[in-house]
Amino acid sequence: MNMFEEKLLKQYGRESYEKIRNIRIGIAGAGGLGSNCAFNLVRAGFRKLVIADFDVVSPSNLNRQFFFLDQVGMAKVEALEVNLKRINPDIEVKTYNGKVTCSNATEIFSSCEIVAEAFDRVDQKTMLVGSILKTGKFVVAGSGLGGYGESDQIKTFKIGRNLVVVGDLNSDVISNPPVSPRVNVAAAKQADVILERVLCE
Repeated sequence: MNMFEEKLLKQYGRESYEKIRNIRIGIAGAGGLGSNCAFNLVRAGFRKLVIADFDVVSPSNLNRQFFFLDQVGMAKVEALEVNLKRINPDIEVKTYNGKVTCSNATEIFSSCEIVAEAFDRVDQKTMLVGSILKTGKFVVAGSGLGGYGESDQIKTFKIGRNLVVVGDLNSDVISNPPVSPRVNVAAAKQADVILERVLCE
């Protein structure tokens, strides 16, 4: 256990910290929501992650995603793993550098108990949530986080026992381009929902 983890152990206590460090979390998408949700999870003590994305880091990502200028051109999953291990070098990250589809989603996240949905397109979101819910896993999805201002409108909505949606359910990222503050609010809320689920249930 490194120095960072020792401090977390004192903060949470043995029983709670063991829950956090032993559960595996899936993150579908390593963009604005996914990359920022991931760093919040790692800072909260989660050690086991499965991260899936097919994209590479581009300059247009840097206004809201957990990447840096010298990583432009890198696969997002590879760059994100590097950045997360700067927080805690002892985390276990499994990456899938490819598209998540209805035919492979359940396999990619088969080892995970909880999955964070972090895609941009509505059809991808619907596919992922539908596929994962059928397996009985807990899903935290995002919907409505574009633009800026009125960040208090970003809330958590419990849709069922195994589905929570974070966002304002309205501001799409096409007509309201996403920027860092609102994206980070939503990503942090996703991570907080996951943390609460693990510690309280």
